[in-house]
Amino acid sequence: MQLLTEAEISAVFERFKSQNANPASELQWTNAFTLLVSVVLSAQATDRSVNKATAGLYEIADTPERMVSLGEDRLISYIKSIGLYRTKAKHIIALSEMLLEEFGGEVPADREQLMRLPGVGRKTANVVLNVVFGKPTMPVDTHLLRICPKIGLAEGTTPEEVERSLVARIPERYMQHAHHWLILHGRYVCTARNPHCDECVIRDICRHNEKDA
Repeated sequence: MQLLTEAEISAVFERFKSQNANPASELQWTNAFTLLVSVVLSAQATDRSVNKATAGLYEIADTPERMVSLGEDRLISYIKSIGLYRTKAKHIIALSEMLLEEFGGEVPADREQLMRLPGVGRKTANVVLNVVFGKPTMPVDTHLLRICPKIGLAEGTTPEEVERSLVARIPERYMQHAHHWLILHGRYVCTARNPHCDECVIRDICRHNEKDA
């Protein structure tokens, strides 16, 4: 399938921008640390379930120090409704300890340093860098991996391949919000089952629709 042209890519993001000029993460957070924890918790879980679990948690543990003081067992009592909660609890306590020991309790603004933290992969690091530090990163989750090749925005079959393709092809002026626009599009419009093509603002540009026409 042929990829979208530069002009078509710009048109896609201009239409997304006209619908939602300042998209934001649906995860609820108060600082860099709580966003980091929420993204770790969101693996194989919905943002809604994470927000429900962390509403009370962040009232008492919104810094690495307070999270370590809370301890793994008490942390589990807050997040046990989330999948893989035992493993995630271990990671959160361990990353909190590492932030205190190696980073002065601050979340680093560097991908390689972030990825050294327990439970933090490339996607999580990219989310933190983009949302907290305003860096033009492209976190590729299951939504982006599915829809971006389908639309014609990127090529690749793995998250890193799609990430590289998107970063190379999306104009810099859209990069701050691009992944949020795409996540929301995949979550609510270009759904895996029964996509809402009749409601899609890019339906006349999408390569998948062109192929099916």
